Amino acid sequence: MTTETTPEAAPDPTVTRAEYCVIACAEAWRDNGEVLASPMGLIPALGARLAKRTFSPDLLLTDGEAMLVGLDGRPEGWLPYRRHLTMVTGGRRHVMMGASQIDRYGNQNISCIGDWQRPARQLLGVRGAPVNTLNNPVSYWIPRHSPRVFVERVDMISGVGYDHATGPYHHLPRVVTDLAVLDFATPDHRMRLASVHPGVSVADVRAATGFELAVEGEVPTTREPNAEELRLIREVVDPQGLRNREVRG
Repeated sequence: MTTETTPEAAPDPTVTRAEYCVIACAEAWRDNGEVLASPMGLIPALGARLAKRTFSPDLLLTDGEAMLVGLDGRPEGWLPYRRHLTMVTGGRRHVMMGASQIDRYGNQNISCIGDWQRPARQLLGVRGAPVNTLNNPVSYWIPRHSPRVFVERVDMISGVGYDHATGPYHHLPRVVTDLAVLDFATPDHRMRLASVHPGVSVADVRAATGFELAVEGEVPTTREPNAEELRLIREVVDPQGLRNREVRG
């Protein structure tokens, strides 16, 4: 068990924290093949577009309604609701959702804070989280890593974690935050610290997490975008720099 990281090389100081988050989200779709990417939120959407332009060219993107779209945003296919449901139930979609709370086994809450019968705060509701997590891979994007989000036990299970999982398509590839990348690559599927972003220590991540993370050996630094990926992020995928409004540093 370690408390600090040992990066192989000094990180490029021009790469922003937001750009590390974009590349970490993009990596969620690596080697997925021809599946529907369903990113929810700005940074995941940038990551999905970057993945399709680079190492996951077969990835399918939509306009959020009924069309499959190409890299230029033009429609290139029709995805009616009934066909969309077929893809969902067959595991042919990879969603990246948010989480108001998430626990060590990946149970996610977007419904309420407090007792669900008399909640202190009402949130989005369960929405499609149970179907998403049981029928196709689901990753998570959390822009503010804190003990209020990473909790010992979620107040209500919306997305299903590994300790409640059933079915052949349940899979939680990764959790990306403004501090780190986490996964569930442990024997009992407890959340593991997979990498930390430059400038962040293992101690920082532990302090921002409300339960004990699995930490194995030397924790690497989140990989840096290469020159072409960085160009795509800055000039093609997000030329307005919206990413830096969501994640600073």
